[in-house]
Amino acid sequence: MRLFIAVMTSCWLILTSNTSQAGDVLMTQDNFLQQVFGTETPAPKALWLTKEIKAAIRPLIHRNLKGLRLRYWDDGVQTAWILEEIGKTKPITTGLVIQEGKISQLHVLTYRESHGGEVRYPFFTDQFKGMSLTESDALSQGVNGISGATLSVRSLIKTARLALWLDDYVRTREATP
Repeated sequence: MRLFIAVMTSCWLILTSNTSQAGDVLMTQDNFLQQVFGTETPAPKALWLTKEIKAAIRPLIHRNLKGLRLRYWDDGVQTAWILEEIGKTKPITTGLVIQEGKISQLHVLTYRESHGGEVRYPFFTDQFKGMSLTESDALSQGVNGISGATLSVRSLIKTARLALWLDDYVRTREATP
């Protein structure tokens, strides 16, 4: 009986540790891009993260952005960004579409936290539609929080601000010779 309990406990630990690392994949990157662009998904572009860009981004997300570049997709009308931001302890992968300086879509693609998963549902994500950045880099409208999901809500707010800033940056940079 002890052997049986030990084996079952080991199996449970292995299964729960693997699923908690993978998280709940709600939408794959390919599905997100197909939903945004249809069958004509543009080739990904790269935004190289210079020291100046990283310094400008730091106040938006309250941390240093790691990495050398960010991939994004641009069809001339809208940009799509797939970004990650830590909720409480694990990253939340979010797909955002920016059109004319406003969020047109925000989808949680992968949610890895054990609490606060309500942020993945349309009743929460739809409130970001139409938001833009103010001159002080705040969102143009307030976001209604969710009790028990404060850190996940903050994560999506940071991600939304970042995507709007990045879209403005690539639009402004491409417009200047």
